[in-house]
Amino acid sequence: MQEDCTVYATMGLVSKRWSMLVLLEMHRAGGAPKGFNELKRGLCGITPKVLAARLRELEAEGLVSRRQDAGRIPARTLYTLTPAGQELIAVVKDVKRWALKWKVENRACAALDCSECGL
Repeated sequence: MQEDCTVYATMGLVSKRWSMLVLLEMHRAGGAPKGFNELKRGLCGITPKVLAARLRELEAEGLVSRRQDAGRIPARTLYTLTPAGQELIAVVKDVKRWALKWKVENRACAALDCSECGL
């Protein structure tokens, strides 16, 4: 059955619209925690409802961690990549290399690490 297939199950998680882009936006922070509004500003076109849903799903899958910054008033929720999320970014970089080789001509992108991208 497809449900028993590791690739099938994994693609169900990462292929949801915005999931990989949320992880990539967090990666661009260089390991620093990001707040909800910071993530939203970096993801043009995502709605607050969808961002909140993706963050919950990614947290439930162990790819993102969430913590409250009680030192601010009002308290602020901060998100960071977990080690599993960071490792998934390596897969995203492999996809980028594949795309640059076979599908996309983008010299500017090829010259940058994804964490340095300003797009």
